[in-house]
Amino acid sequence: MIGTSLNAPRRSAELDALADRREPVDLLVIGGGVTGAGVALDAATRGLTVVLAEKHDLAFGTSRWSSKLVHGGLRYLAGGHVGIAHESAVERGILLRHTAPHLVRALPQLLPLLPATNASMAGVVRAGQLAGDVLRIAARTPGHMLPRSRRVSGTEMRHYAPTVRTEGLRGGLLFWDGQLVDDARLVVGLARTAASHGAIVLTRCEATQVTGHGAVIRDGLTGAELPVAARMVINAAGVWAGGLAEGIRLRPSRGTHLVLPQAAFAGDGPGLQAGLTVPVPGRVGRFVFALPALDGRVYVGITDEDAPGPAPDVPTASDAEIDFLLSTINSVLRAPLTRADLLGTYSGLRPLLDAGGGASADVSRKHVVATGADGLVTVVGGKLTTYRRMAQDALDAALRHSRIVAGPCRTARLPLVGASGSADPAVDLAPARLVRLYGAEAMAVVAEAGGDPALLEPIAHGVPTTMAELLFAVRHEGALDDADLLDRRTRIGLDPAARERALPAARAALAFATG
Repeated sequence: MIGTSLNAPRRSAELDALADRREPVDLLVIGGGVTGAGVALDAATRGLTVVLAEKHDLAFGTSRWSSKLVHGGLRYLAGGHVGIAHESAVERGILLRHTAPHLVRALPQLLPLLPATNASMAGVVRAGQLAGDVLRIAARTPGHMLPRSRRVSGTEMRHYAPTVRTEGLRGGLLFWDGQLVDDARLVVGLARTAASHGAIVLTRCEATQVTGHGAVIRDGLTGAELPVAARMVINAAGVWAGGLAEGIRLRPSRGTHLVLPQAAFAGDGPGLQAGLTVPVPGRVGRFVFALPALDGRVYVGITDEDAPGPAPDVPTASDAEIDFLLSTINSVLRAPLTRADLLGTYSGLRPLLDAGGGASADVSRKHVVATGADGLVTVVGGKLTTYRRMAQDALDAALRHSRIVAGPCRTARLPLVGASGSADPAVDLAPARLVRLYGAEAMAVVAEAGGDPALLEPIAHGVPTTMAELLFAVRHEGALDDADLLDRRTRIGLDPAARERALPAARAALAFATG
């Protein structure tokens, strides 16, 4: 596992080796989100020498604040953007079948047919679902992975969503899409797989004085500065990309989610067994989703609000967004949710290119690759689902400009570390929860316990994460401090109260793993 392991000793050794290097690296990637990690993996597997520099931590920015959905492009179809919709469906299939089958699963999503959803609206949604079925077929995603859409009865609707209103319920419309177990885990998997192919992955390393030929890297832990010469530089800094490249103007859009316990959706049943799709009153093609997640959570989102001004490191939800999400989801529930039900909230900023005019919800989600006069390539826009294609397009642009010869893109069929999942007989011995999070590496996580069953027990009340997971994160996933552990390698931090209870265990894991 040494080749895929990211940790403090490896970081120090690679910084030292980089300081001694006399030749430029082939590629410097700035930004450790899903796109930057995707670029690093693409380049490393084409035989290029790669350095990825991230100011904070892997998945620090927008990549960890998504809905955790792997979209098939239905929203783009509604806007007439068939090309983007097809690209999304293709990339969804690649994630499901090849890249991360251990992290992506099929998720049923249901739109309840209640009086507020009249026959005309239901017909439009059903037509969109049928178009989504065509997209899935065109993308060659097998039906056993994503079943066809269909109408369901009221009884089946209540099985999937026990707390949906029953008065006037005419059943529901069922559609299948993809869902990530966790978006930050996808980013870490990309970075570790890139590292196994020779990429140098450096967190807490800010890129300054950026040009198309290199940058100065400042070590956030020591303050030391290191010039890095590169034959190509790709700016994948997300909402901060405009600060590194001239002529790039971004119009960030904030998307907010609520974090709720499954118990709030349980009623007399087992909880929410499918995503709920709720039309936003007065807005054609706009919906709020309630999405069941791992460890007894439900995420409710998403908003789309202009977020002008400097991008904060950690965006926060507004009161208006919280009220809007609660009001919309409550329109289909028997017992309304209140702020007292919330475990927490989270918000992310979409790095949309500013084309001027219109509401942020109308700004194109198509990604843009721009090459500056000095060769600096910047990639912005897009969606988490299409990160791989964004990375490929950005690297292809850099190769064209630099005239560097590299091998073909391999990432469409390349599995990430852990991706063999249930195909590996060793996973039969591991707890099911660990298999869902780590795939074929589940037993490696168990091994961190060293035979001590206490290290495989929950670290705090109401927190299913184990000490073995925290140790694995420090030794193999590049976690350097308690925030890395609680907010990104695990998602305990989405519930602030649970985070407080888990903090002593995180600090103990750091001391033990590095001692």
